[in-house]
Amino acid sequence: MRYRIRRDAQGVVAWFRRNWHDSRVFRLLALAIAGLMLLWLLVWVTIGRNLPDARTLLDYQPPLPTMVRGIDGEIVDSYARERRVQLRFQDFPRPLINAYLAAEDKTFWTHGGVDYTGFAGAVFDYVSKIGSGQRAKGGSTITQQVAKNILVGDEYSITRKLKEMILAGRIEQVLSKQQILELYLNEIPLGRQSFGVQAAARAYFDKDVDQLKLHEAAFLAILPKAPERYGRARNAGLAMERRNFVLDQMVRNDFVSKQEAEAAKAMPLGVIPNRSQARKVDAGYFMEEVRRQLIDKYGEKAEDGPHSVYAGGLWVRTSLDPELQKAARDALRAGLLRFHSGRGWTGPIARIDLDEGSWRGQLASSYLSISYQDWRVGVVTQRQGASAMVGFADGSEAPLSGMPDALKAGDVIVVSPQAGGYIVRTVPEVSGGFVAEQPGTGRVLAMQGGFDSRLGAFNRATQALRQPGSTIKPFVYATGIDSGMTPASMVMDGPFCVYQGAALGEKCFRNFGGGGGGEHTMRWGLEQSRNLMTVHIANDAGMENVTKTFRRTGIGDYKPYLSFALGAGDTTVSKMVNAYSALANHGVQFEPTLIDFVQDRNGKVIWRADKRRCIGCNMPEWDGKPMPRLQSRGKQVLDPGTAYQVIHMLEGVVQRGTAVVLRDLGLSLFGKTGTTTGPTNVWFIGGSPDIVAGVYLGYDQPRNMGGWAQGGRVAAPIVKQFIQNTRSRWKDEPFPAPAGIRMVRIDRRTGKRVFDGWPSNDPQASIIWEAFKPDTEPRRSTRQDELDAMREEILDLLRRGRTAQDGAGAGGQRDGAQENFAEEQGGIY
Repeated sequence: MRYRIRRDAQGVVAWFRRNWHDSRVFRLLALAIAGLMLLWLLVWVTIGRNLPDARTLLDYQPPLPTMVRGIDGEIVDSYARERRVQLRFQDFPRPLINAYLAAEDKTFWTHGGVDYTGFAGAVFDYVSKIGSGQRAKGGSTITQQVAKNILVGDEYSITRKLKEMILAGRIEQVLSKQQILELYLNEIPLGRQSFGVQAAARAYFDKDVDQLKLHEAAFLAILPKAPERYGRARNAGLAMERRNFVLDQMVRNDFVSKQEAEAAKAMPLGVIPNRSQARKVDAGYFMEEVRRQLIDKYGEKAEDGPHSVYAGGLWVRTSLDPELQKAARDALRAGLLRFHSGRGWTGPIARIDLDEGSWRGQLASSYLSISYQDWRVGVVTQRQGASAMVGFADGSEAPLSGMPDALKAGDVIVVSPQAGGYIVRTVPEVSGGFVAEQPGTGRVLAMQGGFDSRLGAFNRATQALRQPGSTIKPFVYATGIDSGMTPASMVMDGPFCVYQGAALGEKCFRNFGGGGGGEHTMRWGLEQSRNLMTVHIANDAGMENVTKTFRRTGIGDYKPYLSFALGAGDTTVSKMVNAYSALANHGVQFEPTLIDFVQDRNGKVIWRADKRRCIGCNMPEWDGKPMPRLQSRGKQVLDPGTAYQVIHMLEGVVQRGTAVVLRDLGLSLFGKTGTTTGPTNVWFIGGSPDIVAGVYLGYDQPRNMGGWAQGGRVAAPIVKQFIQNTRSRWKDEPFPAPAGIRMVRIDRRTGKRVFDGWPSNDPQASIIWEAFKPDTEPRRSTRQDELDAMREEILDLLRRGRTAQDGAGAGGQRDGAQENFAEEQGGIY
C-alpha cells in the first residue's frame, strides 16, 4: 500500500512538473488557484477566525422594552427607548413576507446565504463609486442583513462585508429559512425608533401587521434601504416611487397579480404623523416611581444584566388602579387651580435662547408637554407690544393673545386655542402630592406628585419633605391612650410653657387661632385639633414615647421636643398615608408597594412583593392536617384597641370637627386636617377601611399661603372630590372593632357615662358611643360623685373670693387655719 501511494504521488509530481514547464496556461491557472487559496487562508486568519459563533442565534434574546400592567392586568405603560415587538414566523402575513423578499432578496429560499450575482453587482458598483463620496449599494441577502444587524454591526467597510458573507454561510447551516426570516422581520431597523415590522406598522399606520393592506406592506418593505428618507413627509414622492417599484417586483416574482398591484399603486401612502407613544393611563408620577425601583433592582441598560429595564423584556404587574388614578389626578388639579384662581400669571415654565439655533429643536428636546384639556406647551417666538407669536414643537406658529406684561420672546408657556389663535394659560405655582393606599395590603392605588409629570419629574408624593402639622396628632393621642388615658379623659386646654435655657428663654405654645381654657375630653381635643391639649398629652405621656410611636409607624425619626408633637418635623405624603393605613388596619402596617410582581420575558416570576411561602399548599394529596395558612406579612406597630379608639375619634373629626366638609358624603369616613405655621402647608388624610387617601398643598419653596388657607378649607375638599368621582368604590360600612373593645354611652362633652339616654344620628348630639378597652370605661356615677363635684365647685368659688380679697386688702395677714378650714373639715355644711 505504501509503495502504491508513493508511486502515485511521484506520478502526480511528475505530471505537475511536466505541465508547468510545457504549458503557460497551466502555470497561470496554478498560480491563480494558489493565490485564491492563500487569500482565503489570509481572510480566515484575519477575519473569519474571530467571528461570533452563529450558534448564539439559537438562543438570541433581542433587547425588549419593559411592559407595565395595572391592577386589572391591562397594559398601562412601557419603558422603551426603541419600539420593539417580537412575533413568531407564523404571525407574519404572507403578503408582508413577499413584499420584503421582492424588495430585498428574491432568491432567499434558494441561496446558501450569499447571492453571488447580487454580490458581483455590488462589487462593480463599489468600484465605480470609489472617490465619489457616495455609498455603494449593499447587495446583501436577508441572511447577511441578519448577520449585520445582530452579530457584526453596521460599519461601512469591505471587512464588514466579508464578515457578513462568512457568517451568512454559517447561519444557513445553523438556522432554518423560517428562523432566519423571523429574526430579520423582528430586528430590521425601520425608522421612527422602530425595530421590526410590527413596531413599524404601529409607528407608521397605527395597525398590527395582520391588518396591513398590500400598499402598506409594500411601503414597509422599502424602509430598510433608507428609513429616515422614505419615512419623512417631505419625501413622499420618493417613497411613492420606491413603493410602486416594490409592487412591480412582486408582480414579476408572481407574488401578486398585476391587477392587485395596480390597485395598490392607486392608494396614497397613508402614513400617519410621527408621534410619541401615549400612555394608556395618565400616571406619570406613579410610573416614574416604578421605573426608579426597577432600575435600582435590575439596572437600566443591557450591560447591567439580563433583566435590565430597557432591554430585558420585563413584564411588571403594579397596583395602579386606573379609575382611582384618574380621580386623584383630576381632584388634585382642581384643588390647585381653585387655590390659584385670581392670582394671575406666575411666569414661564422654562426659557429658550432664540439666538442659539432652532427654537423648534430646543423646544422638542426639552420634552416639556402637558395633558390637560386642550392646553399645549409652546415658546414665544416674537413679542412686539400687544402682538406676539407662539411656536410649537411641530414647527407651527400661531398668534398669541391674553399676554401678561412680563411675557418675553423665548418664554416657554402653556396656551390653549381661542379664536383662531392661542391664549396664555397659567400652571398654578402652588403644588402638592396625593396618595391613595389599600390599608390591608400596603398597595399604592394612585399617586399624583404635581400638576403634570410632563412639566417636571419631581414627585411631591414621595420626594417632598414637608411638615405634617396637625395630621400627626392622632399618633400623639395614640401614645396617650397607651399611657393609660381614654377618649373620655379630661385634658387641660390651657397655657403650656417650657423653659429652653438661658439662650432660648421660655417657649409657650398656643392654639391655632388663639383661645383656650378649661378641661375637655381627649376626643374633643382631637376633633377640634387643639394644640394645647396635644402638648399636655405629649408631655404627660412622655415625648420619648411619642417619638417612638412616630418611628414605629414610619413617619420620621425626631428628637423628643414638644414641637414635634404638633408636626414640626419633615415627612412625606406617602409616609403619612401609610401610617394612617396602620390606624385603619387595627395597628397592622404593611410596607407601601407599587409593584406586585415582576416576570422575565418568558413569564417566570423573578420578584414579588409578597415573599411569604405557603408550605404544604401544593401537596398532591391531603395529609389530614389543618389547611395550610399564610402568616400575616404586616407588622403590628400599634395596639389594635388603641388604633381603633383613635379611628373612632377621627370619625368625629369628619362628623363635627375640622373636616366636617366631608360629612355630607354620607359614608363612614375618618380623617384629620393639618395646617402648618404660616400657613406654609395644608393637609388632609383619611378614608375608609378599604382606602386611605392623603394630600398636601404648598409652594415648592415654602412660603405663606395666606391666612385663610387651612386643611379643612383647601385640602379636605380635594379628597372629597376624589371620593365623589369614585363613589362606587367606597362601601358605607363601619370600621370593625377588634376583640375586647367595649362601646359605652357617654356624654361627649364631660366624658361621663350615660344611662338615661341613647345616641342619635345627630352629629351634634351630646350622647355618643365611645370605644374603650376593657376596664377603662368611666365608672357608674353615684350620689357621692355628685356631692364631690358640688364640693369642688364651692371650694373653687371660695378660692377665687379669697384671691379677690388679697388683691383688695391692705396687706393684712389672715389666719392660715381659717384659710383651709373647709378642706380640713371635709366639705361645706
